[in-house]
Parts: sequence; structure tokens; C-alpha cells
Amino acid sequence: MIGERVKLLRQEKKMSMTELADKAGVAKSYLSAIERNLQKNPSVQFLEKISSALNVSIDSLLFDSKQPNALDPDWVDIAQEAMTSGITKEQFKEFIEFNKWRKEQK
Repeated sequence: MIGERVKLLRQEKKMSMTELADKAGVAKSYLSAIERNLQKNPSVQFLEKISSALNVSIDSLLFDSKQPNALDPDWVDIAQEAMTSGITKEQFKEFIEFNKWRKEQK
């Protein structure tokens, strides 16, 4: 259910319902109704606002994050931070390869 995923993601981000509602610009009462599965069909606009406030994709709200190839939201955050900091893909790959090499040396 969408509400359960919203609640889980909100709790993973250590946000209160009030904080999420304020950050997303939605009514706390509506968010509460979604999380409690009283309202089961949120609008696309609501999903966009919530996913943006939680810094996750809309897909993670719509589909079970326990899917085999689903990305951990923390890894997505790290990758986004790397991108905005100006690190290139090549530099990021080099860092990973260096860490692999360093582990092998131990």
C-alpha cells in the first residue's frame, strides 16, 4: 500500500508527519489519511510533492522497495550528493576501485 510505504520512508528519514507535510506543502490531515490507508488513491501531484520532500522516486512510493534490484534510498542520496558536488562518474569509479584495491592490500 502507498500509505505504508510513505510512512516507512518518512520514518527512515526520521521525519515527523508534521515535518513531512510542511516540507511537501500538503495538509497533515491528508498525509495522515494516506498513511493510515483511509485515503488510498493520492493524486500524482501529491505523490510528486511527497517523493520530492523525501528525496525518493515516485516509483519507491508506488512499488515495494523490497524488490530484488531496488536501490537503498541512502545510496541514492549519496549518489545525488556526489553529482551535485561536481564529482564526475569517472572520479567516483576511481574512488571505488581505489577502495577495492586498499581492501585487498590489508
